[in-house]
Amino acid sequence: MIQALLIFVLMYALLLVLPKFRAFVALSAAILFVSLGILPLEKVFSAVDWNVIMMIAGTMGVVFFFIESKMPSLLADIIIEKRSNVKWAIISLALFAGIISAFVDNVATVLMVAPIAITIAKKLNISPVSSIIAISISSNLQGAATLVGDTTSILLGGYANLDFLDFFVYRAKPGLFWVVQICAIVATFVLFYLFRRDDRPINVKDKAVVNDYFPTILLGGTIVLLILASFIPDKPGITNGMICMALFVVGLTRELIASRNYKLVKIILKDIDYFTLMLLAGLFIVIAGITEAGVVGVIAQFFVKVSNNNLFLIYSLLVWASVFFSAFIDNIPYVATMLPVVAGIASILGIDPTLLYFGLLSGATLGGNLTPIGASANIAALGILRKEGYEVKAGEFMRISVPFTLAAVTTGYVLIWLIWS
Repeated sequence: MIQALLIFVLMYALLLVLPKFRAFVALSAAILFVSLGILPLEKVFSAVDWNVIMMIAGTMGVVFFFIESKMPSLLADIIIEKRSNVKWAIISLALFAGIISAFVDNVATVLMVAPIAITIAKKLNISPVSSIIAISISSNLQGAATLVGDTTSILLGGYANLDFLDFFVYRAKPGLFWVVQICAIVATFVLFYLFRRDDRPINVKDKAVVNDYFPTILLGGTIVLLILASFIPDKPGITNGMICMALFVVGLTRELIASRNYKLVKIILKDIDYFTLMLLAGLFIVIAGITEAGVVGVIAQFFVKVSNNNLFLIYSLLVWASVFFSAFIDNIPYVATMLPVVAGIASILGIDPTLLYFGLLSGATLGGNLTPIGASANIAALGILRKEGYEVKAGEFMRISVPFTLAAVTTGYVLIWLIWS
């Protein structure tokens, strides 16, 4: 057990210190676990959640087509067309980014919507910093709303066997989607307050032109099929992953047949985030290894002991610890690590783990908004601003992100407890 724990701690330290090499760090740790006999070789393949891997890969591919079609840009233009001033434009774009992000990866959402905000800023000769920050944190907030909203949601769905509709209604109770929407409403009031004086008039005449409607059908089809799959009893564990991959292949095949643009196909295949996929595969193996060695059970017992078997204290500790850690470290390895710990805590207490699962996801997903480095979407947003010549300091980012995040997390913390305790 000590050997497994040391490798795990070293891996996590290197994940923090070497962010550009996270995938290789995780895979190296996985190889160590197997080569040292901590995880038997015959358990390696089953340790990887292939449903999650395929869901992420397939969704990435479909989202690429969706972005290239210019449909998100057109939708954003339509939304802000009748907005009278900068304040309403910023808040409308932030809300739009949130809606898109419930179904599309957060980083992809920022890449879709941020150019609209920058275009508006250039036409009005104002700084785009505040609007880009608002778009980024709003997209992060909605990542926990649906099964495909964020990698962490996909991880939870795979681990807890949740389907698309379970995020809306689960065991006859409101699911995370509705909790997140109420969090978004509360957080939007914070944005109204922060931008209350930004009432400069706005007028955007040029609209984006959609060059292909098929990707929109493809993305809508993905969502519909995931919903329909929710009703299939005893379906194979890789059903959702197969759906996402199949529709991506449909889009890829159509592109090959329709345009014969092989260079674009190569770009699409290169655009898939293999780095994240390798990171997740390595983490799945490492987590299976520490579970096999009994480390997960020890961590779970520690949580129970510290809280003196008090469910409310465990829940509170889990949520706010997740917020804190996710403000500084990537929430993907954190959630992947904590899911089996949460299951262990629930097993020790003899309770249904749903409350703790939802608390973990909300804290880890929303907590990433606190700092500029807490979420990939934030890093992407600051990268966009840097290209435009704007260097954003942590204090400037947190002036918006901290009140927004605390309002959202506190709301979710209370609602999840009231619904699921």
